[in-house]
Amino acid sequence: MADANEFAVGPMLAAYAMRVEESLGRRHAEPAHPYRNDYERDRDRVIHSRAFRRLEDKTQVFTLRFSDHFRNRLTHTLEVAQISRTVARVLGLNLDLVEALALAHDIGHPPFGHAGEEVLDGLMREHGGSFDHNIHALRIVEGFEQKYLDFSGLNLTFEVREGIIKHSHDCDPALFPELAEYRLDDRPTLEAQVIDLADEIGYNCADLDDGYEAKLLTVAAMRDGMLLFDRLYRPLEKKRAAAPEKLLFNEALKQLLDALVTDLIDSTRERLRKSGARSVEDVRRNPKRLAGFGGAMGTEDMRVKDFLSARLYAHPSIRAERKKITRSLEGLFQHFLEHPRSLPASYHAKAQQEALHRIVCDYIAGMTDSYLIQQYGKYVTG
Repeated sequence: MADANEFAVGPMLAAYAMRVEESLGRRHAEPAHPYRNDYERDRDRVIHSRAFRRLEDKTQVFTLRFSDHFRNRLTHTLEVAQISRTVARVLGLNLDLVEALALAHDIGHPPFGHAGEEVLDGLMREHGGSFDHNIHALRIVEGFEQKYLDFSGLNLTFEVREGIIKHSHDCDPALFPELAEYRLDDRPTLEAQVIDLADEIGYNCADLDDGYEAKLLTVAAMRDGMLLFDRLYRPLEKKRAAAPEKLLFNEALKQLLDALVTDLIDSTRERLRKSGARSVEDVRRNPKRLAGFGGAMGTEDMRVKDFLSARLYAHPSIRAERKKITRSLEGLFQHFLEHPRSLPASYHAKAQQEALHRIVCDYIAGMTDSYLIQQYGKYVTG
């Protein structure tokens, strides 16, 4: 049977799309699969990883104290994959690569969302280190996942590994010399660039939805704080005055998401046209990223982020949860530093080769929300 990399991408890829047959390949050579190309295999390896499954019990914004109806890291990841595929299909990008990157983009997140990441980063900086969920995700796929006889990690292709660390921001080569192989002076593929914007659209709209469901955000506040949302809501209210507010809100939010995705597609296409990019190398060598919103929509997107930052993420109820999270993470981190033999045997053994604070960080970052609470109760408050 023919090599899947020869035919699986189809004839519709744009000139600037990443072709799987041009991949820089895997760290460890493997025979080609008869009917799945390498990016499809990467997607499947991510889905079958333990780190991916643990996303089901990792907070997005709201912990289970509020409700079990709200997004978690896994449902957020699936929403990002859906948005990314839509954008990629219209732009003629490699859908398999986009899907692999979307599904992998959050596997490095620690328990309790961005609050957990901030706490871990602060704790690591006390020891001269740092914590970044993208860098941690690379450590996961390179070594922590143990599934194969012939190598550690998932042995993903170069482009997926590169996209994991570069999709959301460019890395300073001077600060990350250990990542030199990932062409830190160049932009990532357009497939990776799209993931960052799809992620932003996904969590902005989802957080508005969950904030409304949690009764921490009101329609009146959203209309006052986000001009685009108000412009979308106003005609709905006039046309369907008797409709329940919840359904009007749902429709306006749906239209907001659609407006953001549409502008991302149109503005990225226009940037590509102006740049003259005709290859992946043109995309990589461009001085700036080519995926992005237009000027007007970029302003509206910033208004949404500013609104969420001021009205939801800083809400007293969310801040109270953050204090509990901080206390649990700090307490457990300190316990393992003082009692390293409390670590699982495999992590305790690693502490002979790497700094203890890094091993403790790795262990805690891999925990689900519920397991962290359990371990905190066992070792700190029990």
